[in-house]
Amino acid sequence: MKKLPLLLGIGLLALSAPAMAQKTKVPAKTDAPAPEAAPEQDAPAHAPKAIPVAEYYEGGQDAMYNFIYQELKYPILAKRNRIQGQCIVSFTLNTDGTLSGIKLVKGIGGGCGEEALRVVRLLKFKKPDYAILTSLPITFKL
Repeated sequence: MKKLPLLLGIGLLALSAPAMAQKTKVPAKTDAPAPEAAPEQDAPAHAPKAIPVAEYYEGGQDAMYNFIYQELKYPILAKRNRIQGQCIVSFTLNTDGTLSGIKLVKGIGGGCGEEALRVVRLLKFKKPDYAILTSLPITFKL
């Protein structure tokens, strides 16, 4: 006797489930043409925002990233395993133009972090008026 209400409840639930599934809203068709999408702008191959320390590099941020990507050698292990992403290197630009405290803040593996550190050590900056602690993103893309 106790099984009868349970079976009726399950039966009603099973019958109402398809009706509930069909209650999705369908957009009404209009004769107006769809709005044109804005043309996409090409994203820069380097960091999306200005790096403060780049003003002390000869030629600015574009020249700095051109140098980085010219010197960058994609690690074989990362290539083989199709590793892509962004490594972030932190360092201090001293008042004499040298770099100190160079460390990897974010790595992606496959030797990419070590390569990013190697390339950052090659950078030569002008002498700033004060020491600057900064981070530099380096993108690895196949």
